[in-house]
Amino acid sequence: MLSRLAQLRKEKKWSLQYTADQLEIAKSTYAGYESGYRRPSLEALVTIAELFDTSTDYLLGKEKEPHSLSDAPIELTSPQTHTITVDGVELSQEEIQQLTAFIRAKRQIEKETAPSSI
Repeated sequence: MLSRLAQLRKEKKWSLQYTADQLEIAKSTYAGYESGYRRPSLEALVTIAELFDTSTDYLLGKEKEPHSLSDAPIELTSPQTHTITVDGVELSQEEIQQLTAFIRAKRQIEKETAPSSI
C-alpha cells in the first residue's frame, strides 16, 4: 500500500501538502501513511481511495491495476452509495425509482415494436 500511495500521488503531480489538504488531515499524518509509520483508519482508507479515484482493494494490494471508481457501473435499483444529480440537483429516491420505471417501460416498448428477425 505504501508505494501505491506515493505512486498515485506522484502520478497526479500532487505534493504531500496538497494531498493532505484534500484529505483534511495534517501533512505529517499523510506522510506517515506513505512511509509506513502510520496506518490509515478504515474511514481514511475509503477517503483516500475516493480521492485517488481507485479502490481500497488496490490500495491494500489485493488488485494489481488501479481501477477507476468512475468506471464502475452504478446500479440504480441498489441502495445508493453515490449521489446522482440532474442539472446539479440531487435526485430523491422517489425520482430514481421513477427514472428506473421510465427506462424499463421504454425498453419494453422498443422490444415490442422492434422488427422481428426471421
